[in-house]
Amino acid sequence: MKRGLALALVLVLALSLLAGCGNGGQQSKKIKVGIVFDVGGRGDQSFNDSAYAGLQKAQQEFGDKIEASYQEPAKDGSNRATLVRLLAQQKYDLIIGVGFLFSDDMGKIAAEFPDTKFAVVDGWLPKDPLPKNNMVALNFKEEEGSFLVGAAAALKSKTGKVGFVGGMEGDLIRKFEMGFTAGAKYVNPKITVISKYIGTDGSAFNDPVKGKELALAEIEQGADVVYHASGASGKGVIEACTEKKVLAIGVDSDQSLTASADQQPYILTSMMKRVDVAVYETIKSAVDGTFTGGYKVFDLKANGVGYAMNSFNKNLMTSDVTTKVDELASKIKNGEIKVPATKAELDAFVANLK
Repeated sequence: MKRGLALALVLVLALSLLAGCGNGGQQSKKIKVGIVFDVGGRGDQSFNDSAYAGLQKAQQEFGDKIEASYQEPAKDGSNRATLVRLLAQQKYDLIIGVGFLFSDDMGKIAAEFPDTKFAVVDGWLPKDPLPKNNMVALNFKEEEGSFLVGAAAALKSKTGKVGFVGGMEGDLIRKFEMGFTAGAKYVNPKITVISKYIGTDGSAFNDPVKGKELALAEIEQGADVVYHASGASGKGVIEACTEKKVLAIGVDSDQSLTASADQQPYILTSMMKRVDVAVYETIKSAVDGTFTGGYKVFDLKANGVGYAMNSFNKNLMTSDVTTKVDELASKIKNGEIKVPATKAELDAFVANLK
C-alpha cells in the first residue's frame, strides 16, 4: 500500500515537472530588455528621458514578464556599438538603441544575432548586411508635431520673428525645422524664422553652452519665441529664453515638467515626440509575440507626435491658441494639410500659401 502511494506521488511530481517544462514554463521565463541611450543619457529632460518613460511604463505593466536594464554611452557616443554587442552577447531578447546613429552598427550586430530582436529609434535598416526580420526602425512624423508648435509660436509672437535651434544638422533635425517653419508661415506668411544649428556630429545634442549662445543670438535678432530640437543642448536654449524673458518651446518630452520654477513661466509648450509610446509598444510586441521587423511610423494620427498642455502653460496656451492649433491638427490628420519635411517641400508649401 505504501509502495503504491509512493509511486503515485512520484507520478504526480513527474507530471508537474513536465508541465513546468512545457508552455507554462516558457511563459514564466522573463524577457530580457536592454536600452542603450544616446549622448546626453538619462536626465537630458528630452529624447532619452522619453525613451526611459516608455521603459518604465512597460516595467509597470509587464513587471512579472520582463527583466530590464539600460546602458549610458560615453560622452561622445563612441561606444554605442560596444554596448549593443555586449547586451547581445549577454543574450538579451530585445535591445533598443535610442537614436539614428545606432542604425548601421545595430544592423550589422542584428545580422550576427538573428535570434535577438533589435529596435532603433529614428533609425533605418542598413542594406548591407540586410537584417532579417529581427530589427525594427521606429520613425516619427516630427514635421507634423513641429507644424503645430510653429503655428502656436506665430500666434504668440509680437515681433513677427521666431527662432529654431537644431542639434546635429542633417535630414532628421531638418524635419523639425521645416515643419516648424511651415506651421508659423501658415498662420502668418510674413513671419521670419531664424534657424541655427549647433553642430554636425552627435555631440551637438549635448552642448547646452552652444545652445544658449545660439538662442541668445536669435533673440538679439528679434525672435521672441524659440523652438529647439537639440536634446540636452536645449537646456541652454531654455536658460537663454528665461534670462531674456521670451518664450521657449521644448521638444520630445513635456519640458515644463522638468524645468526649474523660474523657467516654467517661459515655456510656451513642447513638441511631444512620443518616443515613450514607441518604446513601450516595441516592448509590448516582444512580450506578446507580435514583434516584426521593418519600419514603423508614429504620426499625429497614431499619437506619435503632438503638443504639450499642462498646469504650467495653460496661461500661455490660451483657448484662442489651442482652438486654432487643434483645428490644424485635424486638417493634418484628415490629409487636408500635408506638412513638408524637406526644403524643397517647404518652398512649394510656402509658394502655395501666397
